[in-house]
Amino acid sequence: MMRLRAVAPAAALLACGCLASKRDVFMLQNQLSSMQAASARADSARRVQVDALLSAVTTSNDSVRAISARLARLQTTVSTDHYEMGRQILQIQELSGQSQRRLQELRASLEERNQNAAAPLASTTPDSLGPAPAGPGPAQLFQSSLDQMRRGSLRVARNGFEQLLQQYPNSEDAPEAMIYIAATYASERNQVAADSVYGLVVQRYPTSPKAATALYKQALSMREAGRLPQARAAFERIIRDYPRSDEAELARGQLRTLGR
Repeated sequence: MMRLRAVAPAAALLACGCLASKRDVFMLQNQLSSMQAASARADSARRVQVDALLSAVTTSNDSVRAISARLARLQTTVSTDHYEMGRQILQIQELSGQSQRRLQELRASLEERNQNAAAPLASTTPDSLGPAPAGPGPAQLFQSSLDQMRRGSLRVARNGFEQLLQQYPNSEDAPEAMIYIAATYASERNQVAADSVYGLVVQRYPTSPKAATALYKQALSMREAGRLPQARAAFERIIRDYPRSDEAELARGQLRTLGR
């Protein structure tokens, strides 16, 4: 009996210890469950945030792609507009050139008629009045030289244009005659001589509309030869000195391609 009384307190203590361990385990389990639930909620919230961020990135990428596509279309439209503008300018120049050639032909014909009319009068004119003018006029020289050039007789054509410059240096046909002289050299693949003559047009006839034409042709030659800084300077000079010319608009387009 005494032995039972001694064991009873120990058994009670052991029972209390067992009860305490189960309670701690239960509390730990509750804490773990709470932590897992909180972690699950945090993961869910982060997942929502990530999904929202991905959605925003996707929308942003779509917007960027849309803007890029619009810019590409705009660049294509601008390039097409510039090309079309340049083409129209060239067409106008060609039509203008046709009109100029027709006027040139009429002027040459008129000069020839005047000379034919003056020839009979020269035989009856007193010597004191001086002889009547002899030889073709500037329009005739220009037209005949141009005809030779169209036939492929470049040297003969160049000689005719040079004769015009010698006899009628102040003629309105003189600047264009020099441009055709340069063109004959270019056709003979003598670009150095052609560029030199183009430069003389600008130097001798700076106020002529043909000066811008000569400078533009010279700039194109420089570009084809790979002399890009000189070509850029020539295009810029056209815009600066001849801003209202058709060549000025063409020069702006050339500068854009050169990366002004």
